[in-house]
Amino acid sequence: MAHIKFQRTIGSETSCIGVGLHTGVESKITFKPAPENYGIRFKRTDIEGGVEIRADIDHVVDISRGTTIEENGVRIHTVEHALAACVGIGLDNVLIELTEKEPPVMDGSSIDFVEALLKAGIVKQDAPRNYLHIDEAVGYSDPSRGVDIHIMPSDQFRVTFMIDYEYKTLGTQFTTMEELEKNFAKDIAPARTFCFLSEVETLKEEGLIKGGNLDNAVVIVDKEIDQKEADNLKNLFGINKKISLGANGTLNGKELRFENEPVRHKALDLIGDLALLGMPLQGHVIASKSGHAANVELVKKIKKVYQKKILQQQYQQSDKGGFIDINSILSLLPHRYPFVLVDRIVDITPGEKLTAFKNVTINEPFFQGHFPTQPVMPGVLVLEAMAQAGAFLVLNSIDNPMKKNMFFSALSDSKFRHPIIPGDQLRLEMSVDKFRLGTALLIGKGYVGDKLVAEGKLKATVVDRAGA
Repeated sequence: MAHIKFQRTIGSETSCIGVGLHTGVESKITFKPAPENYGIRFKRTDIEGGVEIRADIDHVVDISRGTTIEENGVRIHTVEHALAACVGIGLDNVLIELTEKEPPVMDGSSIDFVEALLKAGIVKQDAPRNYLHIDEAVGYSDPSRGVDIHIMPSDQFRVTFMIDYEYKTLGTQFTTMEELEKNFAKDIAPARTFCFLSEVETLKEEGLIKGGNLDNAVVIVDKEIDQKEADNLKNLFGINKKISLGANGTLNGKELRFENEPVRHKALDLIGDLALLGMPLQGHVIASKSGHAANVELVKKIKKVYQKKILQQQYQQSDKGGFIDINSILSLLPHRYPFVLVDRIVDITPGEKLTAFKNVTINEPFFQGHFPTQPVMPGVLVLEAMAQAGAFLVLNSIDNPMKKNMFFSALSDSKFRHPIIPGDQLRLEMSVDKFRLGTALLIGKGYVGDKLVAEGKLKATVVDRAGA
């Protein structure tokens, strides 16, 4: 199947109202159109000046029966169903506003969200969509729980999922899905969340499933119950009629939408959790007994293994000449001519190290006045070049880098070992020694060829960009 080539959003805002599965709060979710390269973000309207929280793996703070994200103390629970609805139908840019701390669970699936989004209309945008192509297998395993999840190279995004809970009412279930945007709405989105009868009381005691009932969850019968337990279940779920253990293995004989609905819902959760990578995948995910914890660990591993490739895709960089070119550098750094002193970045590990180049030519404006008869690049500008390369390194390791600047506050151990003259190519090797509470200590070294020409330690602080 051909990949979607351009980013997409929705044509108009659309909303759904219900209760949160775990928190039990009444909540309204509103999906809104968003500009190119915006991604998927959540915002709580019940908090004054509420921040927009990017749906990103670095914001995950809890995976207790759902995926919870947080930024600046603002927390949103159980985001996976809304995320799955968006990416499942091929949306890239959406603002999701909530009136409370958890999206409504609706019927326990994603189908209500999908139908609302499709009704709002899908709009093609002008910016290209960037896929992360998996060319090296990445995986996570927990043998003690029989959990295994891997992503392998593939010509498209595929999911293969198997569960085996060793209960005769559930048994071994298997599902596979490909051509996501074509099949998600009909094959995965309607699958509802489920839990086991033996878990219900424990989940309630842990403060979870406060909004759970037999209308928004399938309860799988995995044990026999007596009348006392049946009465307790009636109270927990607010059921007036008699509790029964259905012949089909579900509480009160709730009819399944698919013979293998539980494993399809597991695939739904997985698709939502994978959206936390922030870009669509081209790879085959093979999962056995995986849940939110394992899904999140897989995303973390993918991000670590492919961090350079993700950064390259983020800047939509071609392979011509270098890893990140001047246009991408200018998109992040606020500096402009004649004070742009980094031309190209050829290697970066965000938050750790970076290699950049500055091409020194006789056309540099400072050569007109700095030893014009024997041109030498000023040492302070060599340090400025290190500072700019260091800013690019640090800003790419934090949230919302386009809204931040770095101001340098101290220099130490600076040495200028050899002059840098027109025609030289200055290679800048930057590394982060410490980064805490918004303040970074950077170690910079400058080379011409293999010769160390300058070095120094720079201290700087991340600040809000004016007008951002």
